[in-house]
Amino acid sequence: MDGDCLKNDRIVIFSFTRTGTELNRLLSEKLKNTGRTCRGYTTKKYAGEEILSFPGSGKELVGSNWGSAAFLFIGAAGIAVRWIAPWLKDKFTDSPVLVMDEKGQYVIPLLSGHMGGAVSLAEEIAELTGAVPVHTTATDVQKKFAVDVFARENGLLITDRKMAKEIAAAVLEGEKIGICIQYSEYSISGDVPEELILCDTVLETEKYRYRIVIGDIPGQPGTCVAEKGSGPHRSEKAAGGTLFLKPQNVTAGIGCRKGIGAGMLEKGLCEILDRNGLEIGQVERLASIDLKKEEQGILDLCKKYQIPFAVYTAEELRSVRKVTSGSEFVEQVTGVDNVCERAALLCCADGELVQGKTVRPSMTAALARRPLRIRF
Repeated sequence: MDGDCLKNDRIVIFSFTRTGTELNRLLSEKLKNTGRTCRGYTTKKYAGEEILSFPGSGKELVGSNWGSAAFLFIGAAGIAVRWIAPWLKDKFTDSPVLVMDEKGQYVIPLLSGHMGGAVSLAEEIAELTGAVPVHTTATDVQKKFAVDVFARENGLLITDRKMAKEIAAAVLEGEKIGICIQYSEYSISGDVPEELILCDTVLETEKYRYRIVIGDIPGQPGTCVAEKGSGPHRSEKAAGGTLFLKPQNVTAGIGCRKGIGAGMLEKGLCEILDRNGLEIGQVERLASIDLKKEEQGILDLCKKYQIPFAVYTAEELRSVRKVTSGSEFVEQVTGVDNVCERAALLCCADGELVQGKTVRPSMTAALARRPLRIRF
């Protein structure tokens, strides 16, 4: 049984006229049919049939959902700009924002096009409505490799925002970028963009002014490098002009005492991750037993880092045949002898255990990791 944390798959749609609200209603229904969570708002005059009236200030409504929802404004771009202005921070944390005319002719990704997914959402809306998506980002217009899109689509954590921008600018200027995958188990699909030169080692990438290295924290335990299929060992160090992209392919299985605070849970988990050369940004999912589905500390931690949370019954967890250790006390309480390892392995079905059950104050955690799959 799965329960997901709040992520940017929620869409809030605003409309301001009768025609715009008809489109709001139609689009809300279509987006809901794709499995998204969608909520439409309009003025009191046009509200009804599941489209709500604005609850006071539109700007405050935006603010209360900023960073956890995408926004589509059906109407003038100026309204969108004024409503979102107080909440703007940066492209890595801002909500995706789109604008569409009330006749549904055009849809424009206005903000957080790549990292937030506004560009892909615009394409989806265009497909649903027949609208024309209007892209203004240079890499989209020139059909060039965009490192932020590549990272988002492959579940890779960008470690240096400034360097990502420099590489984007270099691509637009026609430079070649070296790229090296420092990971023990990986696969590549699709065609490598002409802007990138795939290299076997970091040293080889230093022929180029800028390079992208996909791997874990350089020089830390648990970092996987060298030839494909080899075991993990320390990463090569890279020169200036290097952007590290860290794989977000870790599942953390969690066991904890009832009432644990999110702060203690985060501290314990981060210590265990650090021991393995990892960080919490590389965790793609938390998992535990269904007895913990409403454990507030876990839910708060998931919300803070926007990590989905999966829970399983004791019977489901027992389907995992092998664990490194078991506890009779835990089995008496939960019905299964080792919650964290079983949850991690069950949730990360195609992965392997990289850290067995580890005890921290009021909690235990285990880490599983799936193979890295890179798609161009």
